[in-house]
Amino acid sequence: MTARLRAAIARRFGVDTRALAALRVSLAALVLVDLCLRARFLGAFYTDAGVLPRSLLFEQYGTISRLSIHAISGAAWVQVVLFLVTALAALAMLAGYRTTLATIVTGVLLASLHYRNPLVLNSGDTLLRMLFLWGVFVPLGERWSVDALRDPDDGPRRVASVATAGLLVQVVVVYSTNALLKLRGEHWIAGDAIRYVLELDMFTVLLGDVLADFPMLLAVFDRFWLVLLVVSVLLLVLTGWLRAAFAGLFVAMHAGMLVSMQLGLFPLVSMTALLPFLPPAFWDLLPGWQRVPGLRALPISRYTSIVKRELPLVTLPAIPSVALRWKRRVVPVVVAVVLASMLVWNAASVGVVDATAADPVTESPEPRWSMFAPIPASTDFWVVAPGKLVSEGSVDAFHGGAVTWREPSDVAGSYPSARWRKYVANLRGADPAVADGFADYLCTRWNGGQDDELASVRVFVVEQQVRLDGPGPTDRVELAAKNCSVQ
Repeated sequence: MTARLRAAIARRFGVDTRALAALRVSLAALVLVDLCLRARFLGAFYTDAGVLPRSLLFEQYGTISRLSIHAISGAAWVQVVLFLVTALAALAMLAGYRTTLATIVTGVLLASLHYRNPLVLNSGDTLLRMLFLWGVFVPLGERWSVDALRDPDDGPRRVASVATAGLLVQVVVVYSTNALLKLRGEHWIAGDAIRYVLELDMFTVLLGDVLADFPMLLAVFDRFWLVLLVVSVLLLVLTGWLRAAFAGLFVAMHAGMLVSMQLGLFPLVSMTALLPFLPPAFWDLLPGWQRVPGLRALPISRYTSIVKRELPLVTLPAIPSVALRWKRRVVPVVVAVVLASMLVWNAASVGVVDATAADPVTESPEPRWSMFAPIPASTDFWVVAPGKLVSEGSVDAFHGGAVTWREPSDVAGSYPSARWRKYVANLRGADPAVADGFADYLCTRWNGGQDDELASVRVFVVEQQVRLDGPGPTDRVELAAKNCSVQ
């Protein structure tokens, strides 16, 4: 391999260590935010008193669910402790303290949390796990970290390895796989897919309600997004400011999703995944790395020297030279295997190769990076859970208040969170025993806090066909029925 070819590969598959530092901080921050959001429904989603007790989890998801550390107990206090431990690990990762260890611990606990209840997961969760996997093999703590203070040398400004290539390729694979799936759908080709998406009231929020009134503008966004996905491989081809500008287009589209659809952390995870594509020239503009006319540079080196004098740092034991040699030999092989497996795994999603096993998290045959592809969902839906009280009265056991079958004024807001909507969506095609778990939870929750107890409850989703010329007909689909006196 000539020097020129090696340099070209390094420019395209290398990552600035400041970009890796930004990735580290963003991943840790996302985990902390995710924990806070999930903690609101900790009892509902992660305990035996919730919608998926461990007996049902093990029955439905088999061996993979038993690997979850969160499945060692169904008690709420155990989950609280695990949430706190995950938060501490994420804080250590955020600060860059023993970064590799903190990344491994945070990633393992995050995956464990995901496996505890696969029914509330989305593509953003899958991408987040993949980013943590690659993060173990790249130097996330090389810059802007406590670890960096131990080494008087500034360290490399740019890293090029199989691991950095895997990190970048992973993101492009997500986009290109989604592009292949979207090209199979007539709505994306016709340019009206985003219009259909924004007709799904269970997703649409904020700016989405405004954009829904401008079909011509949505058609432009539709075509533009599809073209971006199709040519997403340019993220690996372009360099310098052209790469930064191209990545910025993806960031802008994800920002649009964030303010128009209720998708949880998915848009933020996607934007975080684009950080490694920002070139050195971008990071050189930040204060403290290069003095730019008109910008006041932050004297980072002066503050670093102060921290080195004032902060007592724990010195890690030296790694034996034999172990270092084995690490240099084994890690690239492991990373190459992971990269190859990832490519095959995603090729199976679009039928390029035969899928030999179900998805390891959801055990669902659905494509892993579908994201409204090949076509957007054709039905909107909301939950109605009519319950009969012991006093002979009735109540909606999910929302509280009177039972009504009419479409809520805010369908997205009728779900306590995006994960609740995802949970209900997964119930529609799940084993009836899973929906029964929802009915059991409603009985337990209501009777544990109300004087007038539930005698029975039924769980429905009201489905409404999505049309561009106005609301379609509705249909009531019963998911579960439960006698609350029989627990």
